[in-house]
Amino acid sequence: MRGDVAAMSAVVTRRGVLRAQGGSMAWLIAGGIALAALNLRTAVTSVGTVLDQVSAGLGLSGAMTGLLTTLPVMSFALFGALTPALSRRMGEHRLLLAAIVLLAAGQAVRSLVGSAVPFMAASAVALAGGAVGNVVIPALIKRHFPRRAGAMTTVYSTALAAGTMVAAAATVPVQQAAGGNWHVALGVWAALAAVAAIPWLALRRGEPERRDTSARAGADGLLRSRLAWAVAGYFGSQSLIAYVMFGWLPLLLRDNGYTAGQAGLVLAVFTGLGIPVSMAVPALAARLSGQRPLVIAFAVLYAAGFAGLLTGQALWAWSILVAVGGGTFPLALAMLAMRTRTAAGTAALSAFGQSAGYLIAGAGPITFGLLHQVSGGWALPFGLLFAALAVQVVTGWYAAADRTLEDEAPPAPGGRRSDHVSRGVRDLVAGRMRRSADTARRARSGDGGNGGNAARPRLARPAGRHEKRRRSASR
Repeated sequence: MRGDVAAMSAVVTRRGVLRAQGGSMAWLIAGGIALAALNLRTAVTSVGTVLDQVSAGLGLSGAMTGLLTTLPVMSFALFGALTPALSRRMGEHRLLLAAIVLLAAGQAVRSLVGSAVPFMAASAVALAGGAVGNVVIPALIKRHFPRRAGAMTTVYSTALAAGTMVAAAATVPVQQAAGGNWHVALGVWAALAAVAAIPWLALRRGEPERRDTSARAGADGLLRSRLAWAVAGYFGSQSLIAYVMFGWLPLLLRDNGYTAGQAGLVLAVFTGLGIPVSMAVPALAARLSGQRPLVIAFAVLYAAGFAGLLTGQALWAWSILVAVGGGTFPLALAMLAMRTRTAAGTAALSAFGQSAGYLIAGAGPITFGLLHQVSGGWALPFGLLFAALAVQVVTGWYAAADRTLEDEAPPAPGGRRSDHVSRGVRDLVAGRMRRSADTARRARSGDGGNGGNAARPRLARPAGRHEKRRRSASR
């Protein structure tokens, strides 16, 4: 028990090992991760619910409104790719604290401005904080909770889903309580982000030493890693499906006779199901050496749900099926830690997988809308979802196998791999070569080649019990 707590709470610093507070340190880090995760999507979902009022109040053009809706994906891709370099320079604790500060500051500023350009700039600042947090938190989980990665990923993904749902559900009631003022409705989320900064202010001096520098070289070769591309493809395909469903499910329901209130209720249930699903999936994935059964199960749920939505009948039931299929998101988050051995490797894979994945997902809602506009129906745009599902199965099958990123790391500049497996093979070969050289040297000395010294006689092995009986019988 004491060993588990020490493993969870150990924080290595430049001055030594900070273990004085034992398990309380682990609880502080876990609480800080949960509070940070609650805020990572509030800057996105809070705006979507009052987008009409924001557009009218700021005088946004159609192009500016479209840019505002695609800004989250663009920010997640761009700033997520920069996060590993920032993490090596600042450290993970300080970087996450900076990300939370950006979230709070960006949301506070945009709730105060009254023109389009400052609002867009402040939104970009807030979204940059969310993008950095997306990448840093999986690495923190891997560093501080290597033996509890599944449980902590459950905490992370559940808090992320809860924050997403609460911001989407509570922004409009806050606006109504404030007399229709959308500035107040957006500003309250800056206060929640400020609360999330408190644990990381307490932890800012306990920054771990980043010793796994070998993963830094491995990160440079992610473009040549099949596992990294598989994780990116899986993350991107599931994000594409999620963004399409969040954006277009209400219109699909309205086209099939649902009222605005009924469509909103279905969407609320659709979003809310992400919480129990996020609680179950990472823990289940951690119990499996490979996650291929989960990949196939979620793909079947998606396929059945999409086919059911196309029938136009019992759409609420098929929507629930698709929502459960959205367990691909917590599964993708869990893979980031399961497919790496080090915190630096997790950070590199998280940055690459999420950045490339969000670039893939960004084109989904726009393409889906264009296909719907061209065809005038839902069959052709749903073909895009089935294509994304096929990509998800192929990439997920590879990414869910029991392998790690470090195993696929390319050779270092000196031509040798830096992981412990290659070192073990190299040591084994070197040892055999040394033994062969010793044998040859002894053979030469036995032939008089080394000063006429005779080779040492080989000691006879003592006779065993069966050998003694055989000799007695022969006598």
